[in-house]
Amino acid sequence: MVRAYVMVKAHSGDAERLKSEILDVEGVEDAYIVAGDVDFIATVTVDETADVKAVAATHIQNLDGIEDTQTYVAMD
Repeated sequence: MVRAYVMVKAHSGDAERLKSEILDVEGVEDAYIVAGDVDFIATVTVDETADVKAVAATHIQNLDGIEDTQTYVAMD
């Protein structure tokens, strides 16, 4: 099992819609609206490291209103 945290920057005004769409992505366990440099933090749990890329770079990054993502894979 691989756990990762995806920091998401998004267009303002779409927070609730985007949170819902992020949560609908397979592999996303939780998503939180946060204050700071990013707008959301999504917790991803998948079987393989390659699956993290699919969730973050393919699915979350391509949602309408997402500006940027940064992904951090947990090491323990």
